[in-house]
Formats: sequence, structure tokens, C-alpha cells
Amino acid sequence: MTRRIVCLRHGQTRWNVEHRFQGHTDIPLDEVGVAQAARAASLLAALKPTMIVSSDLQRAHQTALPLARLTGLTVTVDKELRERGGGDWEGLTREEIRAGWPAEFRSWEAPNGESVTDVAHRVNAAVRRWAASLAEDGLLVVASHGAAIRLGIAALLNLPEPLWPILGGLGNCSWSVLEESSRGWRLTEHNAGTLPTPVSSDDIQA
Repeated sequence: MTRRIVCLRHGQTRWNVEHRFQGHTDIPLDEVGVAQAARAASLLAALKPTMIVSSDLQRAHQTALPLARLTGLTVTVDKELRERGGGDWEGLTREEIRAGWPAEFRSWEAPNGESVTDVAHRVNAAVRRWAASLAEDGLLVVASHGAAIRLGIAALLNLPEPLWPILGGLGNCSWSVLEESSRGWRLTEHNAGTLPTPVSSDDIQA
């Protein structure tokens, strides 16, 4: 018996389509995102999750709710699972960011935003805290965001920070699966759930 974690990125929003940096801005799912969440729920319910935790931002919470309805579980909200704060970039397109902050754009560090290190430690700590309360064969579903999930997984796997970029982003309503082993957590699936498609996320610079 082994504990597992499914990290589920939220469904599509209007700002995803417009390539706007969402960050902490509380954007809801669009119609496509609602359908994506329902499809993901129908697939993930077969894994028989035992706990569902969501970011406090509505796009993640709305993504978790269909799975909760199918499984009879409740969704616990944890603000530590929210997306990387985008500071001055929130609501702006990539073109606007590139034009206004060319140096910061190259390093993908938003003025007044969160650093990748802070986000990684925040999300890693939250996921570990919830996973620690799982039964030996429990399955935790974490509904969160592209950058938050990627950085949290990198820290959960104890990857050195220079290697964090080797983990690619996640498409809307795609997920990654981790399982616990005698040597710690290991990644068994990444960006699963759909055929490969271009990823539009706050976590992808270009």
C-alpha cells in the first residue's frame, strides 16, 4: 500500500485564452474550463480519491467541485496552494510584459511578485502537510495552478533549484501523479489527462 498525490491544474479561463498573467487575481472558469473540469472529474473519480484540497482561488475550487460531487468528498480550501503572485504583471499579456519590463521578462521575475523559491517552498509545505494525514493507501487530489504545481513538485522531489526548469508546465485540467516510496516522493505521471497540446500558463515565459 502506498500514498499518492494527484496535482490537478484548474480548467481554462478567459485570461488563459488571452495569455494574461493571472497570479492571485480571482478569475473564474469559462465555459470550456467548466467542461474540462467535468471531464477530469469523471476520469479521476475512478482512482477513488480519499481527500480533495483546493487553492482558495475560484478557478481551482470550481475545478475541484465536480470531483467532490462524484466521490461524495468535500473540498478543503488552503490559500497556501494559490498561484504565484504576479505583482505588477497581473492582468497583462506577455506582449505587454515584454514591452514594459524587458529585463524582468527575461528572468520571468515580476516586480512586486513572488519569487519561484518562495512559491516552491509554500506549495511544497502545504502538500506535505495534507499528505501526512492520508491513510497508508490514501489518495490526495490537490487542485491548484500551473506555476504553483510545477514549483511545488520540484521542491517535493528535492530537486536542486537550477534543475526546476526541467519540469514542463501543465495544460488546463491536466494533472501530475506522485507516489510515496521508501526514498521519498517520486513522480509517476506529468501533464497527463489529454493529448499533448501547447500549454498556456503563468509559468511559461515563452
